[in-house]
Amino acid sequence: MYQTKTLLTIKEASQWASNFLKREISESNISYLVQYGKVRKYNGGNCALIDLNDLKYYYQSFRGWREISWKRKLGEDLNWNLSFDYLKEKDTTKHVHRLHPYKGKFIPQLVQYFIDNHTDDFKKDVYFKPGDIILDPFLGSGTTLVQANEMGMHSIGVDISRFNCLIAETKLLDYDFISLEKEIKKIQKAIVEFETESNIEGFEGELLFKLAEFNKKYFPSPEFKYKVNRKQIEEGKYGTEKEQEFLSIYNHLVKKYQIELNHVSSQNFLEKWYIKNVKKEIDFVFNLIKKVEDKKNKKILAVILSRTIRSCRATTHSDLATLKEPQVFTYYCWKHKKICKPIFSIKTWFNRYANDTLYRLKTFSKLKMDSYYTIISADSRTVNIFKEIEKRNNKFYHLLLKNKIQGIFTSPPYVGQIDYHEQHAYAYDLFEFQRKDELEIGPLYKGKGFEARTAYVEGVSKVLLNCRNFLAKEFDVFLVANDKYNLYPEIAQQAGMKIINQFRRPVLNRTERDKSPYSETIFHLKNGK
Repeated sequence: MYQTKTLLTIKEASQWASNFLKREISESNISYLVQYGKVRKYNGGNCALIDLNDLKYYYQSFRGWREISWKRKLGEDLNWNLSFDYLKEKDTTKHVHRLHPYKGKFIPQLVQYFIDNHTDDFKKDVYFKPGDIILDPFLGSGTTLVQANEMGMHSIGVDISRFNCLIAETKLLDYDFISLEKEIKKIQKAIVEFETESNIEGFEGELLFKLAEFNKKYFPSPEFKYKVNRKQIEEGKYGTEKEQEFLSIYNHLVKKYQIELNHVSSQNFLEKWYIKNVKKEIDFVFNLIKKVEDKKNKKILAVILSRTIRSCRATTHSDLATLKEPQVFTYYCWKHKKICKPIFSIKTWFNRYANDTLYRLKTFSKLKMDSYYTIISADSRTVNIFKEIEKRNNKFYHLLLKNKIQGIFTSPPYVGQIDYHEQHAYAYDLFEFQRKDELEIGPLYKGKGFEARTAYVEGVSKVLLNCRNFLAKEFDVFLVANDKYNLYPEIAQQAGMKIINQFRRPVLNRTERDKSPYSETIFHLKNGK
């Protein structure tokens, strides 16, 4: 039966959605739905209008009833308060937490929930207080250490990956921002001058014009996205047809401007996954960074370059997190619903990430507390934390001897899910860091079979056993894991600990294409002896 349209302004839609869902839905949230074709836009003269029926359909089918649906599939013990579904992405990636991409990290609010010393309606127990020392033996990108610092706690992070340690360290360093900005501007100017020596600028200018013209005609936004969402267009067939149609235009421009692509057969990561000009620019900028005298500036510039080259790999946008095959031709993009192109210069991305990094570092610098932190690149199963800190910071060492470590908040690798060195292969190739893949616990390349799970239990148990040497007698350990194989009771037993509580939380914002209901468990362990 036909429903009469009830057209609302963006502001009215925001108010309606807030009342309907019983929580604040901003005007920017509604604009996002329009932009990505979730709801149709109607012309209202000076303002955009949307149909109330469209809006109701979207929220009823997805957002509004998600909690009920997930609990039905995953169990009523799911703690929805730990979903943090009221937060926007800018909150979960606040300040330095988005300094560099990293697979498998948890959101800062999860750390804060368990280690913050304030109480609320949902959390009555207090585990840590300002001045305590927190350990993360699977440091990753440093989320626990950053949050500990923000809350006035001292922290220690250990990771087998040298690059992980570099990411975490650059988040916590104190910078001379005037000096850093000067170095950034110098490199930005040098990239522009370097690029003018090639014909890339003319090629990209004409390619972008042709792409804009083609996409406007065949993939009008947001109308095309709306039709795809409503299954009015067979996306795969249509996208492939238009991809082939534009390819002849692209090949003509490549030939016209004599653009070199790359050696797709090369085993070297940087040679295989980058267009020739991008590889030249990467080498050029890295040589400039090597000459920077200030060590802190040099480190953060290296991280900016790493973040840049990750975005400039010759791959499709939807395969950026998990590379498949080099993409050196234009293609139909499943993520953006239009024809997209490979990256031919790092200039735009370096500028964007340099400015974003400065903003994030400056924002965090206003929140930082005068707390100690130490980052150790080592194997958590064997490292002597006391000795390592004695080498680095004598004051912190004596505090550590006196108070010991009050507890752990960490997320061990999930068995058979991620190769932690390989996800940053581009950085290891560029910086010539030594890789220690063989020392990873539960890596993807070892699979999820019986032997892999047995080795995983042994590995995580050994980490906890070693950490016990440095913990206070009455410690609290929090482990974030997706324990689908029920391994953590055995891990706790082997480590001489006992699980005293478990908190199951829904994971709402996953980067994978698979958006099916998914949860993880925060295990709370204490001394079992």
